[in-house]
Amino acid sequence: MKKIFKYSLVLMGILAMAACSEDKLETQPTDAVSGTTLFSDAKAAMVPLNGLYRSMYTSGWSTTGNTHQCFGVSAYALASEVMGDDFIMGAQGSGWFWFDAAYNIKGRAHLSSWRSYDLWYAHYTWIANANYVIAAEDEMGGSTEDIHYVVGQAYAVRAYSYFQLAQWFARTYKGHESEPCVPIYTEPTFKTTTGQPRSTVAEVYAQIDKDIARALELLEGTTLKDKTHMGYATTLGLASRIALVEEKWADAQKYADAAIKASKCSIAPAATIKGMNNVDYSDVMWGAKIVSDQAGMYASLFAHMDPAVSYALRAPKQISKWLYAKMGQSDTRRAWWNPNHQLNTYDDAGNVLSGYQQEKFAFSNVATWEGDYIWMRVEEMYFNAAEAACRLGDEAAAKKYLMAVMSQRDPSYTCNKTGTAMGKLTTDETGSLLEEIIIQKRIELWGEFGRTFDIRRLKQGFQRTAAQGWPSGLLLPKRPTANPENYMWVVTIPQAEFDGNTNMDISKDQNPAGDE
Repeated sequence: MKKIFKYSLVLMGILAMAACSEDKLETQPTDAVSGTTLFSDAKAAMVPLNGLYRSMYTSGWSTTGNTHQCFGVSAYALASEVMGDDFIMGAQGSGWFWFDAAYNIKGRAHLSSWRSYDLWYAHYTWIANANYVIAAEDEMGGSTEDIHYVVGQAYAVRAYSYFQLAQWFARTYKGHESEPCVPIYTEPTFKTTTGQPRSTVAEVYAQIDKDIARALELLEGTTLKDKTHMGYATTLGLASRIALVEEKWADAQKYADAAIKASKCSIAPAATIKGMNNVDYSDVMWGAKIVSDQAGMYASLFAHMDPAVSYALRAPKQISKWLYAKMGQSDTRRAWWNPNHQLNTYDDAGNVLSGYQQEKFAFSNVATWEGDYIWMRVEEMYFNAAEAACRLGDEAAAKKYLMAVMSQRDPSYTCNKTGTAMGKLTTDETGSLLEEIIIQKRIELWGEFGRTFDIRRLKQGFQRTAAQGWPSGLLLPKRPTANPENYMWVVTIPQAEFDGNTNMDISKDQNPAGDE
């Protein structure tokens, strides 16, 4: 199996990353391909996990080109953001992320330098490495807590990776349970491993749920050693995200509430976290500390976001005028965008774009290219819990969660709304409490989360207009953006998978190349 063999060999590359990032390296796996015992103890098993986490923010390893838009978790969130309705690219610039925003990536699945291959290869690499750690659990030495900490993380990483793959390569869970999703691998893979066929959406989510449950069982009671690690609180947060997609509202609220408590994080003032570049903020649950010798330079999140850097200057990132207007005059988050910043960019008709330039993200030190990546904040958990409580009919609890955030964002904010009605389009307002929760979440997590994932699970369509600030090249007038069931945002599977997997037939198993 060409593909599977490739993933098994990647373990050595991940170990090399770990060796570069660790001050001390005592024990390494002896054989990543033959199937012999990999780890003598939990400390040794942490080596590939540290390398795996480093690969989550490192560019240049998951594709053969376009590496400046392929830098792990933050890149995939940004790609999902630009595909949505709130996050505007004011111009094409150097081209990075423009093809995602224009929904012009599905026809490039035969190339190893574009989004399909990058997503597939990165997440299956993380799955493969997690599988090695999980397989070594019974023979792993060390204290019970150390073993639980390491193996629990491996289960969490595997759940996260399958969750991401399911959201990119299949339609959303609810209503599409029997549709094809992605292949499942839960054992170490070798040169002779037979490739698996696509499992259904329901089967993949069943595996995700099983992995999350096991991760939580192992991680509960362990001590988080680094915010880059997927510890107990982060895994609870991931479980909450997954439960929202599955429409398991009670679970979503339970996990979000538990994540808030377990994280010991507190909601941070908007002014404090402006820059979104420090994992030591009080609200950060999961993120990566980026030191200067590991900085991606131009191949990094802030190169595409920081208005002081050429990439971001040529392709300015803006909030839609519709969403910006949803903030009250005293909302402190207004400082995250500058509506008066005149940008020297033009649409195809020659009109000046005076969009609402983002100032939410910036390097902490542009001279050294430093700036931490933040992947989960506790504020998200409050919004998740608020939505779930609202869905369950407990509007008092929903408003309590909502106000926990909003009282620290806007001293004048009040909410007397009720109900769960949602518009057909994301800009069709119903005035419901659920809609208000979602809108405030959209503002709070702008640029962070991957907006299209929420659009899809909420079964809404969207519309881009020049009045919102969109350039004409991204208006998508002939695309079915108003249809929440379309295949526009279901990515095609890379050709390399079909070349190496005898159980996948491109004529039967490829996702639709078109929108419908």
